[in-house]
Amino acid sequence: MYKLFATVAVMVTFATGLVGQANATPVSCVVADPSGTPLNVRAVPGGSILGALYNDSIVFVSDVTVANGKKWAKVIPIRSGKSGWVYFDYLADCE
Repeated sequence: MYKLFATVAVMVTFATGLVGQANATPVSCVVADPSGTPLNVRAVPGGSILGALYNDSIVFVSDVTVANGKKWAKVIPIRSGKSGWVYFDYLADCE
């Protein structure tokens, strides 16, 4: 378990402030979709749906980009769920 966590932590970087400005520290966030429904996880920003994550799920953010004027985050769930792209505004408590 610890080896998997360390591997994920080393692979994860986060763009703080401006998209593309990388920080080597892994960032975790909490899923907080205001609609109360599970947050769709997509293959690419705005693309086909791979699955969904429930509110209060903790995810690592591995990348951030802007597509069609919206900020998207590539996430890796800490527990169960699909990895992929989610709408960044529906993440909270990013540390």
